Amino acid sequence: MESVNVWAAAAAFGLIAVLPTAHGQSGQSWPSRPIRLIVPHAPGGVTDVVTRTVAQPLSEALGQPVVVENRPGASGLLGTEVAATAAPDGYTLLMFVDTNTIFPSTVKTMRHDPATSFTPITILGRGSHVLVAHPSLGVSTLQQLIRYAKEHPKELSYASPGTGSPQNLGAEIIKESAGIQMVHIPYKGGGQAITDVVGGQVKVGMLGMAPALPHIKGGKLVPLAVTGGKRAPLLPDVPTVAEAAVPGFETVQWQGIAAPAGTPPEIIKRIHGELVRIMASPTVVDRLKAIGMDNSTSTPEEFRRLIESELARWPAIVQAAGIQPE
Repeated sequence: MESVNVWAAAAAFGLIAVLPTAHGQSGQSWPSRPIRLIVPHAPGGVTDVVTRTVAQPLSEALGQPVVVENRPGASGLLGTEVAATAAPDGYTLLMFVDTNTIFPSTVKTMRHDPATSFTPITILGRGSHVLVAHPSLGVSTLQQLIRYAKEHPKELSYASPGTGSPQNLGAEIIKESAGIQMVHIPYKGGGQAITDVVGGQVKVGMLGMAPALPHIKGGKLVPLAVTGGKRAPLLPDVPTVAEAAVPGFETVQWQGIAAPAGTPPEIIKRIHGELVRIMASPTVVDRLKAIGMDNSTSTPEEFRRLIESELARWPAIVQAAGIQPE
């Protein structure tokens, strides 16, 4: 009996000794298969453009494919909740954007908490939105749009990437401040919205800079104002909304990458380091500059503080815009 006990004790000790090594090998083996990067919006919008700009170099850095998975629906809520319920193993990432911090103000029931359901990794850039018109409308400034809307009440509509998006809220604030009426036409992402504005089905759009710029440069869209606190370098002659009509107005778009809460810290650290390096590369800097975005990054903690500040900011704006949670 004694020999059996000694053997059992030795085996148990051996098992304990082996476990840390096995765990270490498991951590070192990540990633051992493709990683999905969920974009909770349709292809073609600014978030999709930024995602695809970093996905390929991230694939090369990690040695595994980073597969971009567009999951549009409910203004981005659907794809976000898919990511929130994914295993926290480093094989699911989410493009966490400005809209994610608006959901608590516009959605009655959510299955996730933007503040706690994800581990922020880094911001991937910031930029302005742009208010545009179809050339057939015959307006070239925000003041002219306001005058047209007052002379043609209930005639105009405007497109945005979705209800409760920063673009939607920004346009509603302009409407309220200027005392005009425009019917909101929400889309499932910026790509679909811009298609209809370029085609003239909708005469006005509040859109991301990235998908709008080629059509502005091609004369298919007329830029009326940008939404940031200062003029956009790529549209230096286009005034801000604050300059043109609504003093103090400012909204910006930002994108970042997050992982489901509970993802191992060593994986977060690895992804963060690779993304910071990628965002500083000349190719990515030039690509983002060309679509009106900067290449700013952040630490995970800085990104978390941004999320918290945005969550605190939006309720009053949503209320002022007259949008009711649905």
